[in-house]
Formats: sequence, structure tokens, C-alpha cells
Amino acid sequence: MTTWDATDERVLTLPSGRRVRGRGLGAHAGLSPDPDFGVYLLGTPVTGVPWQHRWVDWPDFGIPTDPGEADDAIADAWHRSADERVEVACMGGLGRTGTALACLAVLDGMTAADAIAHVRAHYDPAAIETPEQAHYVAQFAKRQ
Repeated sequence: MTTWDATDERVLTLPSGRRVRGRGLGAHAGLSPDPDFGVYLLGTPVTGVPWQHRWVDWPDFGIPTDPGEADDAIADAWHRSADERVEVACMGGLGRTGTALACLAVLDGMTAADAIAHVRAHYDPAAIETPEQAHYVAQFAKRQ
């Protein structure tokens, strides 16, 4: 398997060099190439995805309904990103996706504050949309 190219659209490079694609299923439909694995952060289960994936129940502008399940899915994505094309997505690609990308940066060795700043600087300035989502990243870092 291969990882993302640094020039692929919506790809975030983590400090270790791992790359993960973030996207909005509604905002960035049709990106290619397809991922090998996806984590989908939505209020309802994702359908029609032909590659391996996990769904995390995560309301729009909120945080996961089950933080333990979300932590596990994020950790799975981080481990797979070493040698697979991993994407993390919600509908718009900013709030929930940005929050999960910041959690991946925490797993990659960053503090929560630095992870949020990294995602906003290298993925999208509007990522992590609510104070509750930023707090979630801080709590995620404490659980690791």
C-alpha cells in the first residue's frame, strides 16, 4: 500500500511525516485517489463507501457521542497512516475533521495547543470550529 503524496489535495503532513487527508463529504466530493481506509465523523452512518472504514457518531459542531470509540478510531487511523492512504471526513471538512486531525497530531507527539495551531496553519484556518471541539483535543491529549 502507499501513502498520500504531499501534493494531493487536502492532505495534512504531520510532524513525523505521516500524511492524512481531511475532507468534507459534501464539500470535497470526488477527490482522488481513493483512500485505503477512512474515518467518517457523522451524525448518521456513512453509506456507499467501498473501502475499509469506521463510522464515529459525531454531531455537527459537537464532539463524539462516545469519546472512547472516537479515540480508538483516531488511533486506528494514526497507525494505518504509516503505510496506507487514510482519510478523515465529515460533511464540511472543518469542525469534526479538523478536531480529529488535531488529535492525530497529538498522537504524533504535539501538545493539544500546538496540534490545533498546526492543523489551522497547514490544513485549513477555519478548522476546529467550536470551543467545545478545541476542549475535546485537550481532553484527548490527557487521555493519551
